[in-house]
Amino acid sequence: MKGLPPGDLALLDPLEPVALPLRYTLEPADMRIEQVYFIDFGVASVVAQTAGQREIEVGVIGLEGMTGHALLLADDQSPFETFMQVEGTGYRIPAERLVGAINQSENLRLTLLRYARAFNLQVAATSVANGSSKLEERLARWLLMVADRVGGSFAITHAFLATMLAVRRPGVTLALQILEGRGLIRSSRGNVMIIDREGLIEASNGAYGLAEREQSRLFNTGNDNP
Repeated sequence: MKGLPPGDLALLDPLEPVALPLRYTLEPADMRIEQVYFIDFGVASVVAQTAGQREIEVGVIGLEGMTGHALLLADDQSPFETFMQVEGTGYRIPAERLVGAINQSENLRLTLLRYARAFNLQVAATSVANGSSKLEERLARWLLMVADRVGGSFAITHAFLATMLAVRRPGVTLALQILEGRGLIRSSRGNVMIIDREGLIEASNGAYGLAEREQSRLFNTGNDNP
Protein backbone atom coordinates (compact mmCIF):
# COMPACT_ATOMS: atom_id res chain seq x y z
CA MET A 1 0.00 0.00 0.00
CA LYS A 2 3.04 2.21 0.21
CA GLY A 3 2.58 5.31 -1.93
CA LEU A 4 -1.05 4.71 -2.94
CA PRO A 5 -3.07 7.95 -3.22
CA PRO A 6 -6.03 8.43 -0.82
CA GLY A 7 -8.60 7.74 -3.53
CA ASP A 8 -7.16 4.33 -4.30
CA LEU A 9 -6.77 3.51 -0.62
CA ALA A 10 -10.44 4.34 -0.16
CA LEU A 11 -11.36 1.76 -2.79
CA LEU A 12 -9.59 -0.90 -0.72
CA ASP A 13 -11.38 -0.03 2.54
CA PRO A 14 -12.18 -1.68 4.81
CA LEU A 15 -8.85 -3.48 5.12
CA GLU A 16 -8.62 -6.01 7.94
CA PRO A 17 -5.56 -5.63 10.22
CA VAL A 18 -3.91 -8.99 10.88
CA ALA A 19 -1.00 -10.38 12.88
CA LEU A 20 1.38 -12.36 10.70
CA PRO A 21 3.27 -14.91 12.85
CA LEU A 22 6.25 -16.93 11.70
CA ARG A 23 5.36 -19.58 9.07
CA TYR A 24 1.84 -18.19 8.68
CA THR A 25 0.56 -19.16 5.21
CA LEU A 26 -0.52 -16.17 3.17
CA GLU A 27 -1.08 -18.04 -0.09
CA PRO A 28 -1.20 -21.84 -0.47
CA ALA A 29 0.21 -23.40 -3.63
CA ASP A 30 -2.16 -24.55 -6.37
CA MET A 31 -5.27 -23.23 -4.65
CA ARG A 32 -7.66 -20.43 -5.46
CA ILE A 33 -6.52 -17.13 -3.94
CA GLU A 34 -9.13 -16.08 -1.38
CA GLN A 35 -7.31 -13.27 0.43
CA VAL A 36 -4.65 -10.74 -0.57
CA TYR A 37 -2.20 -9.48 2.04
CA PHE A 38 -0.40 -6.16 2.24
CA ILE A 39 2.54 -6.49 4.64
CA ASP A 40 3.06 -3.56 7.01
CA PHE A 41 6.05 -5.13 8.77
CA GLY A 42 7.78 -8.47 8.28
CA VAL A 43 8.94 -10.56 5.35
CA ALA A 44 7.17 -13.30 3.41
CA SER A 45 8.88 -15.99 1.35
CA VAL A 46 7.53 -17.19 -1.98
CA VAL A 47 8.67 -20.80 -2.11
CA ALA A 48 8.76 -23.45 -4.83
CA GLN A 49 8.80 -27.15 -4.05
CA THR A 50 10.72 -29.59 -6.20
CA ALA A 51 9.58 -33.06 -7.18
CA GLY A 52 11.72 -34.38 -4.32
CA GLN A 53 9.78 -32.23 -1.82
CA ARG A 54 12.70 -29.85 -1.40
CA GLU A 55 11.85 -26.19 -0.90
CA ILE A 56 13.67 -23.20 -2.38
CA GLU A 57 12.80 -19.54 -2.10
CA VAL A 58 12.12 -17.73 -5.37
CA GLY A 59 11.21 -14.31 -3.98
CA VAL A 60 10.46 -12.20 -0.91
CA ILE A 61 7.69 -9.72 -0.13
CA GLY A 62 7.81 -6.94 2.46
CA LEU A 63 6.26 -3.56 3.08
CA GLU A 64 6.83 -2.67 -0.59
CA GLY A 65 4.38 -5.23 -1.90
CA MET A 66 1.49 -7.63 -1.73
CA THR A 67 0.52 -11.23 -2.26
CA GLY A 68 -1.93 -12.33 -4.95
CA HIS A 69 0.17 -11.23 -7.92
CA ALA A 70 -1.67 -13.75 -10.12
CA LEU A 71 -4.88 -11.76 -9.73
CA LEU A 72 -3.25 -8.85 -11.55
CA LEU A 73 -2.42 -11.11 -14.48
CA ALA A 74 -5.81 -12.72 -15.17
CA ASP A 75 -5.14 -15.78 -12.99
CA ASP A 76 -6.50 -16.88 -9.62
CA GLN A 77 -3.78 -19.19 -8.23
CA SER A 78 -0.03 -19.77 -8.06
CA PRO A 79 2.12 -22.91 -8.07
CA PHE A 80 4.17 -21.40 -5.21
CA GLU A 81 3.44 -21.18 -1.49
CA THR A 82 3.82 -17.85 0.29
CA PHE A 83 4.39 -17.76 4.05
CA MET A 84 5.93 -15.50 6.67
CA GLN A 85 9.65 -15.94 7.28
CA VAL A 86 10.03 -12.89 9.57
CA GLU A 87 6.91 -12.34 11.66
CA GLY A 88 5.08 -9.05 11.46
CA THR A 89 1.76 -7.36 10.80
CA GLY A 90 -0.30 -6.37 7.80
CA TYR A 91 -3.71 -6.01 6.23
CA ARG A 92 -5.83 -8.30 4.10
CA ILE A 93 -8.69 -7.93 1.68
CA PRO A 94 -10.84 -10.57 -0.03
CA ALA A 95 -9.52 -11.29 -3.51
CA GLU A 96 -12.86 -10.48 -5.14
CA ARG A 97 -12.92 -7.04 -3.54
CA LEU A 98 -9.38 -6.28 -4.70
CA VAL A 99 -10.26 -7.25 -8.27
CA GLY A 100 -13.34 -5.02 -8.06
CA ALA A 101 -11.22 -2.08 -6.86
CA ILE A 102 -8.74 -2.61 -9.69
CA ASN A 103 -11.59 -2.54 -12.18
CA GLN A 104 -12.68 0.82 -10.79
CA SER A 105 -9.30 2.54 -10.87
CA GLU A 106 -6.85 2.50 -13.75
CA ASN A 107 -4.25 4.18 -11.53
CA LEU A 108 -4.57 1.45 -8.89
CA ARG A 109 -4.31 -1.25 -11.54
CA LEU A 110 -1.18 0.29 -13.06
CA THR A 111 0.46 0.81 -9.66
CA LEU A 112 -0.08 -2.81 -8.65
CA LEU A 113 1.06 -4.01 -12.06
CA ARG A 114 4.29 -2.06 -11.60
CA TYR A 115 4.80 -3.90 -8.34
CA ALA A 116 4.12 -7.24 -10.07
CA ARG A 117 6.75 -6.28 -12.64
CA ALA A 118 9.23 -5.41 -9.89
CA PHE A 119 8.56 -8.73 -8.18
CA ASN A 120 9.05 -10.66 -11.42
CA LEU A 121 12.39 -8.92 -11.89
CA GLN A 122 13.33 -9.89 -8.35
CA VAL A 123 12.53 -13.54 -9.16
CA ALA A 124 14.70 -13.29 -12.28
CA ALA A 125 17.55 -11.78 -10.23
CA THR A 126 17.21 -14.64 -7.74
CA SER A 127 17.52 -17.13 -10.59
CA VAL A 128 20.70 -15.42 -11.81
CA ALA A 129 22.16 -15.39 -8.30
CA ASN A 130 21.31 -19.05 -7.71
CA GLY A 131 22.96 -20.03 -10.97
CA SER A 132 26.10 -17.91 -10.87
CA SER A 133 26.92 -16.73 -7.33
CA LYS A 134 28.80 -18.42 -4.50
CA LEU A 135 26.84 -19.31 -1.39
CA GLU A 136 28.27 -16.47 0.70
CA GLU A 137 27.37 -14.03 -2.11
CA ARG A 138 23.81 -15.34 -2.25
CA LEU A 139 23.58 -15.18 1.53
CA ALA A 140 24.83 -11.58 1.53
CA ARG A 141 22.14 -10.69 -1.01
CA TRP A 142 19.44 -12.43 1.01
CA LEU A 143 20.43 -10.67 4.23
CA LEU A 144 20.40 -7.30 2.48
CA MET A 145 16.97 -7.95 0.99
CA VAL A 146 15.52 -8.81 4.41
CA ALA A 147 17.24 -5.81 6.02
CA ASP A 148 15.72 -3.54 3.36
CA ARG A 149 12.30 -4.64 4.62
CA VAL A 150 12.65 -4.95 8.41
CA GLY A 151 15.89 -3.22 9.39
CA GLY A 152 19.40 -4.40 10.14
CA SER A 153 18.63 -6.90 12.91
CA PHE A 154 16.20 -9.81 12.65
CA ALA A 155 15.55 -13.33 13.88
CA ILE A 156 16.36 -16.20 11.54
CA THR A 157 17.69 -19.71 12.10
CA HIS A 158 20.47 -21.50 10.22
CA ALA A 159 18.02 -24.29 9.38
CA PHE A 160 15.55 -21.88 7.83
CA LEU A 161 18.28 -20.14 5.84
CA ALA A 162 19.42 -23.52 4.52
CA THR A 163 15.90 -24.28 3.32
CA MET A 164 15.46 -20.89 1.66
CA LEU A 165 18.83 -21.11 -0.12
CA ALA A 166 18.44 -24.84 -0.93
CA VAL A 167 21.72 -25.84 0.65
CA ARG A 168 22.77 -27.93 3.63
CA ARG A 169 22.80 -26.33 7.06
CA PRO A 170 26.61 -26.68 7.52
CA GLY A 171 27.07 -24.65 4.32
CA VAL A 172 24.95 -21.81 5.68
CA THR A 173 26.81 -21.90 9.00
CA LEU A 174 30.14 -21.64 7.16
CA ALA A 175 28.90 -18.80 4.94
CA LEU A 176 27.67 -16.88 8.00
CA GLN A 177 31.05 -17.41 9.64
CA ILE A 178 32.81 -16.06 6.54
CA LEU A 179 30.68 -12.89 6.54
CA GLU A 180 31.06 -12.52 10.30
CA GLY A 181 34.81 -13.02 10.07
CA ARG A 182 34.97 -10.11 7.65
CA GLY A 183 33.16 -7.91 10.17
CA LEU A 184 30.05 -7.55 8.00
CA ILE A 185 27.46 -9.19 10.27
CA ARG A 186 27.01 -10.57 13.76
CA SER A 187 25.19 -13.89 14.07
CA SER A 188 24.12 -15.46 17.37
CA ARG A 189 21.22 -17.45 18.83
CA GLY A 190 19.00 -17.29 15.78
CA ASN A 191 19.54 -13.57 15.25
CA VAL A 192 21.51 -11.73 12.56
CA MET A 193 22.67 -8.12 12.79
CA ILE A 194 24.19 -6.29 9.84
CA ILE A 195 27.28 -4.36 10.92
CA ASP A 196 28.64 -3.11 7.59
CA ARG A 197 25.97 -2.71 4.93
CA GLU A 198 28.29 -1.35 2.24
CA GLY A 199 30.72 -4.16 2.88
CA LEU A 200 27.89 -6.69 2.63
CA ILE A 201 26.84 -5.19 -0.71
CA GLU A 202 30.43 -5.60 -1.91
CA ALA A 203 30.46 -9.17 -0.59
CA SER A 204 27.40 -9.99 -2.69
CA ASN A 205 29.63 -9.45 -5.76
CA GLY A 206 26.79 -8.02 -7.86
CA ALA A 207 24.14 -10.51 -6.73
CA TYR A 208 22.36 -7.68 -4.88
CA GLY A 209 21.26 -4.52 -6.65
CA LEU A 210 19.59 -5.35 -9.96
CA ALA A 211 16.07 -5.87 -8.60
CA GLU A 212 16.47 -2.93 -6.23
CA ARG A 213 17.52 -0.56 -9.01
CA GLU A 214 14.61 -1.68 -11.16
CA GLN A 215 12.11 -1.17 -8.36
CA SER A 216 13.50 2.31 -7.79
CA ARG A 217 13.10 3.04 -11.50
CA LEU A 218 9.56 1.71 -11.65
CA PHE A 219 8.39 3.72 -8.66
CA ASN A 220 10.68 6.75 -9.03
CA THR A 221 11.82 6.44 -5.43
CA GLY A 222 15.28 7.82 -6.08
CA ASN A 223 17.05 5.12 -4.07
CA ASP A 224 17.87 1.43 -4.31
CA ASN A 225 15.86 0.18 -1.33
CA PRO A 226 12.16 -0.83 -1.16
